[in-house]
Amino acid sequence: MALRYAILGLLLDRPSSGYDLARAFAEVIGAYAWDAGHSQIYPELRRLEEASLVEVVARGARGRTTYRCTDQGLAALRSWLMAPPASTGGVKNEHVLRLFLLAALEREDALEILRRTQEGAAAQAVHLEGEFAALQERTNSRSGGPLGLTTQYGIRTFRATEEWARWAAEQIEGEGAAWQTLDVKNLDED
Repeated sequence: MALRYAILGLLLDRPSSGYDLARAFAEVIGAYAWDAGHSQIYPELRRLEEASLVEVVARGARGRTTYRCTDQGLAALRSWLMAPPASTGGVKNEHVLRLFLLAALEREDALEILRRTQEGAAAQAVHLEGEFAALQERTNSRSGGPLGLTTQYGIRTFRATEEWARWAAEQIEGEGAAWQTLDVKNLDED
């Protein structure tokens, strides 16, 4: 159900085709909040159009259809945003799952994962900082508009991840030989 609201929110930024929306999910929202592909987006666009929450503003070459959010769509989005989330879980983040399982690795391998995490988070933050600067220019505002605020959330999250990975590596390095890998043969059975 949240997919429809993600689409409505993206259409508030600018009218877009299904292809444009899929690209936004792949490059922006999907990387940080909600993932969706063509096979989910196009049927949802049809449902949104049937419900008068979006409307077609252009039909182009090769069947390209551009949609925009209607006033009804904006009202539905606002109502959904103000309601408490139906779920607080359901996140599937393989990267974070791997961090939960660091104890299965030898000390040097765990440190390598943390180094990669730190470098990856720093690179993502730099990328988003460029996106933020472009949003500031496009909206002619310090905040970069609504997407700028979300981009700042991403930047700050990646900077916090970068700092956490540095701290975690320091903790493991400080433990030296005391770092214990998970030994399934010695786990107590409950």
